[in-house]
Amino acid sequence: MDKFEPVSFRDALKDALEDPEFKKEYDSLELEYSIIEQVLKKRLENGLTQKELAEKIGTKQSAIARLESGNSNPSVAFLSKISRALGGKLQVTI
Repeated sequence: MDKFEPVSFRDALKDALEDPEFKKEYDSLELEYSIIEQVLKKRLENGLTQKELAEKIGTKQSAIARLESGNSNPSVAFLSKISRALGGKLQVTI
């Protein structure tokens, strides 16, 4: 029986990014993942649960969960509400 050595996520990602098609798709999601990471980080820094953040902006916990899991396409207005609730300011630059 062959033994498998564990591979770190970073090593696997580095290998995968050598594929031009994979890199193109990965790069196209950079903004989305950056938003998710920032929201999650600020929510945790503020000591809020998803439910508590949802209550602060007048939505359901499931909406926050969908945002944090990348399973939504939030509006600018929704992101602005979240930003204010977390003590931040939403900025969009073109």
